[in-house]
Amino acid sequence: MTPHFLYAQPAFRVAVLLLAGLLWTRPAAAQTADAWMARAKEGTFTVSHFLFNDGETLPALHLHYRTLGNPHRGPDGHIDNAVLLLHGTGGSSKSLLIPTFADVLFGPGQPLDVQRYYLIFPDDIGHGESSKPSDGLHMHFPRYDYDDMVRAQHLLVQDGLHVDHLRLIFGTSMGCMHTFLWGVTYPGYADALAAFACLTLPIAGRNLMWRSMAMEDIRNDPAWHGGEYKSEPVAGLRAESSLFLIATSSALQLQKRYPTRQQTQNYTDQYLGQSVHSIDANDCLYYLDASRSYDPSAQLGRITVPVLWVNSADDFINPPDLGIVQQEARRMPNARFVLLPITPETHGHLTFNYAAVWQQYLAELLKR
Repeated sequence: MTPHFLYAQPAFRVAVLLLAGLLWTRPAAAQTADAWMARAKEGTFTVSHFLFNDGETLPALHLHYRTLGNPHRGPDGHIDNAVLLLHGTGGSSKSLLIPTFADVLFGPGQPLDVQRYYLIFPDDIGHGESSKPSDGLHMHFPRYDYDDMVRAQHLLVQDGLHVDHLRLIFGTSMGCMHTFLWGVTYPGYADALAAFACLTLPIAGRNLMWRSMAMEDIRNDPAWHGGEYKSEPVAGLRAESSLFLIATSSALQLQKRYPTRQQTQNYTDQYLGQSVHSIDANDCLYYLDASRSYDPSAQLGRITVPVLWVNSADDFINPPDLGIVQQEARRMPNARFVLLPITPETHGHLTFNYAAVWQQYLAELLKR
């Protein structure tokens, strides 16, 4: 079967235009809907003596997660309605509970209705309430990569939650890349894959440049002290956050929301002030570096289940003019690629947070 390439036509929705006024805060969980947080169940699964790809071992790897909905068992006794949702770099399970995402997807009759599906939201290694450098090991924490993170997710799902098959794996940004790694590492484990805002080639070019510069900004801050700082290296984190803002934002949205010099400066100061105090420098170094070995490209032919791959035309990190997706999607026989055009609805790399823009494509995937 030939991959399906769809270049979506603009669609304007008043609700999304209103939501465009929300501040970009980091992590996105700052916008979390209390109602979804209250409904979510939490747990921690501990893996003993987890062996990382670099040969290091952690005696106890703690994997925190949240769930919504209830598992349903089919005639064979196996859970048959589980969906795995994977967050982006620097995020957590909370990141996928924000109103512009959860309110559009998880309600009655919506694509991932919690009355129908059992939704699983892991905190990845190095993120949220899972094991991470800031717990105490600092720069002595094992140097994990994306393959380690996906293997840990698999252990959580299979051994921790006793789910041996998934209805869907849905990932955004880093989680998008993890989704493709799931597809090639555990082919057929999920009935379908939904990958939002990523590519399938190694991190290189401009995408690697901003990441490398961000890491160097932290390491070159005298206050970092090789990771043994008493207080966060603010100058380094401010520089990293500046790069992160440029990489993930939308020029159209920023110009529309902050059209004057004073408004722009006020927002920049507010954003950086919030961001610097919401992240840990060592954790940041680790999760930016974790993409170093990512490269599922040559194995994409192992993915034979239906795939929905969605990118946005205003994504600085994954610009469509590279022409990569058209080449890579052909490796998967049941892939459908959707390129969302730049509209007042899109938000650059973070368009995945605004489910009203693309929920129709997810609904169509789940009907396949």
